Amino acid sequence: MVTMSGDSMSDAIATRNGMMTSMLEKLPDDEMNVEIQTMMDRLFAEPLRSDDIDIVRIQLGRYPRGMVAVGARCVCGRPLAVVTRPQLSDGTPFPTTFYLTSPEAVRAVSHVEADGSMKQYTALIENDEDIRAGYQRAHRWYLGFRHALAVRLSDSEEHISGISAGGLPTRVKCLHALTAQALVMGEGINPIGDMVLERVGIEFSPSVCRCAPVM
Repeated sequence: MVTMSGDSMSDAIATRNGMMTSMLEKLPDDEMNVEIQTMMDRLFAEPLRSDDIDIVRIQLGRYPRGMVAVGARCVCGRPLAVVTRPQLSDGTPFPTTFYLTSPEAVRAVSHVEADGSMKQYTALIENDEDIRAGYQRAHRWYLGFRHALAVRLSDSEEHISGISAGGLPTRVKCLHALTAQALVMGEGINPIGDMVLERVGIEFSPSVCRCAPVM
């Protein structure tokens, strides 16, 4: 179990407040869209492989519905988070664009959720102006990415317009969704997702392979 004291939370706030000045978070919307297109091109430059689907199927225990790309990988190459299309093949709207699949990542983030930290993170958003602004920007990044994905795949966003995931843009509802966004879109996009990744670093890190053998 990963826990955080009041002092540690304050240190994390200070660290993240400094990161809020990152170039990506300060981009105006038109430049943000250009950056999103670059992300999209990078993701789709590598076709989805059948072994990726097989590994994610094992990770989730089911077929990964709507999966169109691996958004983040462990240093060993296995998927950590995937990108799912805005509209499933049966027409069902699917607002959760970034989906955490790594069992090690899911377990680490679940430990943070279990200790009640979502209330602390929501309080940060409510009481810290910089964190709140960064979290609202993360919502725009999420919507911008999903829109670009919908355009590329000719999917409809009609029934999920304005809806992102994880409680964005006003509260923290699912740390797994926020962490998945941070992994796929990179550091400096989602301040809460970044905080969670820093907090669980001893238990999970994309730069240290702790993947269980695939049977």
